[in-house]
Amino acid sequence: MLNDASLMKFLKGQMPAALEMLRQMVGINSFTGNQQGVDRLGRLTAECFAPLGFTAEFVPSANPNYCDHLVLTRRGRGTNNIAMVSHLDTVFPPEEEERNNFRWQPEGDRIYGPGTHDIKGGTVMMWLVLQALRAHTPTVFEAITWKLLWNSSEETLSQDFGEVCRSRFDRDTLAALVFESEGRLGDERLVVVARKGRGTWRVKVTGRGAHAGAKHPHGANAIVQLAHTLQRVAALTNYKQDLTFNVGTISGGTVLNRVPHEAVAEGEFRAFTPEAYAQAKVALLALAGPGEVRSPVDRYACDLKVEFLTESRPWLRNPATDRLAAIWQEAGKELGFPAGVEERGGLSDGNLIWDAVPTLDGLGPWGDNDHCSERSADGSKLPEYVDVPSFVPKAALNTCAIMKLLEQRSDR
Repeated sequence: MLNDASLMKFLKGQMPAALEMLRQMVGINSFTGNQQGVDRLGRLTAECFAPLGFTAEFVPSANPNYCDHLVLTRRGRGTNNIAMVSHLDTVFPPEEEERNNFRWQPEGDRIYGPGTHDIKGGTVMMWLVLQALRAHTPTVFEAITWKLLWNSSEETLSQDFGEVCRSRFDRDTLAALVFESEGRLGDERLVVVARKGRGTWRVKVTGRGAHAGAKHPHGANAIVQLAHTLQRVAALTNYKQDLTFNVGTISGGTVLNRVPHEAVAEGEFRAFTPEAYAQAKVALLALAGPGEVRSPVDRYACDLKVEFLTESRPWLRNPATDRLAAIWQEAGKELGFPAGVEERGGLSDGNLIWDAVPTLDGLGPWGDNDHCSERSADGSKLPEYVDVPSFVPKAALNTCAIMKLLEQRSDR
């Protein structure tokens, strides 16, 4: 087993280099649609891991609007594999970063900036863990085949990345470790053992246009119908079932002197269980058909159509993930860093791979306010940040847990 004091001292010594790496990464805008920026970040990432012996493969995305995925591989002397997963993209367009002066900004124990928390800090965590394993257990480090995979478009949950991962896993892949940020419950560092599934949808209402002054009774107002329908959609949320619906966008109409003939809304639903997920789909489809908004003249009814746009299956709580979580909890207990588990509502690449190999998520550093870029003078709005003191303990926890995983494998 690793010497805990020596490991902590080593990791603290690596932090200046780790934070410089993070600074450079945060300085590159990697909004999903910014192909040039995502490509720059991918190539910088490959350069950062090259001294550890990793070779780079750039895998074209199935969507031509997105940049290449990144796969780094270091072949080991043994047969066992461990995969580590992160992503390159963020949700912040360049103009938003500029408008909100959202940039690398250290303040006390926090560093604010795009991707500090989600998920460039997770990439740096991977680097710290691999550095520690190479320095403290070189024989083990050399024996394992390490496969590091970065999604270029995770914020859109591009399904093709799941196939990129699965095609590189084999039967000797012990775990896929996802470096999204950790959760917190008091002093406990929470790893993620399940995630909600997500479906996105569109409701389109077709009404009948009419002159808003001269022929108003002839119209069937599509916007009014959509407003009624969206109240029903919102009412489908059931917190007892962890089933949520969100109306995200609405559009409709053309000019003010015309009864709107068309209106569209898009949104999403999320659920932890296949049963609740299926229930959500049935409930949405039941909204289709004639609406209650009708023309007073001839009772012409608005018509509703429901379409599903994308679907991501729930990551179910399962024995393989629970076994990994137990290892992390045991390592945390030995180190004096209490570790717990959580089922998280947000999506990650874990949703795409959990049923292929044992998968554990939430292995990155602690931070908060992901997907936020605004800051208000009264402090009611704060942008994304990472907590710098969380790096070393979490890196030590990940390092020791990986060693425990390998020890358990060798005992079989």
